[in-house]
Amino acid sequence: MALQDKLAGNGDAFYSALMDIHEGLSEAQSHALNARLVLIMANEIADLDTLKNLFKAARDAGQNSK
Repeated sequence: MALQDKLAGNGDAFYSALMDIHEGLSEAQSHALNARLVLIMANEIADLDTLKNLFKAARDAGQNSK
C-alpha cells in the first residue's frame, strides 16, 4: 500500500510535536502513550478496512528497514 503524504509541509512539525509529547517520559510511559495515540487515531479514522491497510503498511515498512 502506497501512502499519500497528507501532511504536506507539516511533516516536520508533526514529528516535532510527537517527540515533544514524549519528553520526560520513561520508556514504558512512552509505549503507553503511543498505544493511546493509536486507539484515539483509530477512533478518528473509524473505518476498519482503512485501519487494516494502515496496519499492513506499517508492518511492511518495518520489515523493509531491517
